[in-house]
Amino acid sequence: MQEEVKRRPNEFVIRLAPGRYAYLKYSMSGNALHIDATFTPEEYRGRGLAEKLMEAAIAYAQQNALKIVPNCSYAKSYFEKHHEHRDLLVNI
Repeated sequence: MQEEVKRRPNEFVIRLAPGRYAYLKYSMSGNALHIDATFTPEEYRGRGLAEKLMEAAIAYAQQNALKIVPNCSYAKSYFEKHHEHRDLLVNI
């Protein structure tokens, strides 16, 4: 299955089945993209969908010269594991 990430206002989504989505919700503040929540339905977990959503959010931030504020637990753990993207984090 080839999942396609689509950007909508304040979220990135992957359509998994009719009415079933994995998503990453974000908000904007100045030049910062705040990652507020990620969710994958239980039966689709373990397939790397949340990581794919994070990569889409990171690419969007890079393309738009934005910094990232990881508010949700998944986003925080992602940046702890992926040091190559830590330069995108807002220095608080």
